Amino acid sequence: MTEFLFRADSYRKTSPASVVAITPDGVILDRTIFYANSGGQPGDSGYLESEDGQEIVIANAMHPGGDKTEIVHVAADAQPEIGVGELVTAAIDWQRRYRLMRMHTALHLLSVALPFPVTGGSIGEDKGRLDFSMPEAPADLAGLEARLNAMVASDYPVTEEWITDAEMAAQPELIKTMKVKPPSGLGRVRLIRIGDIDLQPCGGIHVAKTGEIGQLKLGKIESKGAQNRRVSLLFAG
Repeated sequence: MTEFLFRADSYRKTSPASVVAITPDGVILDRTIFYANSGGQPGDSGYLESEDGQEIVIANAMHPGGDKTEIVHVAADAQPEIGVGELVTAAIDWQRRYRLMRMHTALHLLSVALPFPVTGGSIGEDKGRLDFSMPEAPADLAGLEARLNAMVASDYPVTEEWITDAEMAAQPELIKTMKVKPPSGLGRVRLIRIGDIDLQPCGGIHVAKTGEIGQLKLGKIESKGAQNRRVSLLFAG
């Protein structure tokens, strides 16, 4: 199993690590700050620096299996070779990561402003979106945008907590996503709490306070079926 350092500290930019395996897909470390592609959020990019100073550019990070207990660091083409047992320094592209963190937390706020079941989503550096099971598009778009920015300005703390699989099963109302269920079978489930306005299962990375998100603006609202509406969200500046 890979130790996911980003869960305890999503602001960590570098970390020492040891190479435990080389697979056809890439490098597996004993511990990592690289978030792997999951939950609608792309994997981190960055580099691994070897002890002799060579940099292996990492284009993506992903989970190699369904249980999501390991992370593979996918190198860009034509990178220096590295071997099992070598010590490296892992470094993420922080500017990209921070924008993804801000957008991920912003989409949690969108799910508060629009309290409908979520049928899909995507997190990008400049734009994110959630798909909702709702019959009609919101009528008061200016009011919706104002509410989102009011939650940002309130600077709510964003914290994590854990519950057992059994506690999660007893509280299905916490799950907002219809198609993506929280991981179970590992004994516990991670929850993300935003002040006193939201609590939901999430394994992703977030800012520490909503004020870090910055001003938001609504993008397109598209019909994706009789009951499905896609709502896009962008950074205003």
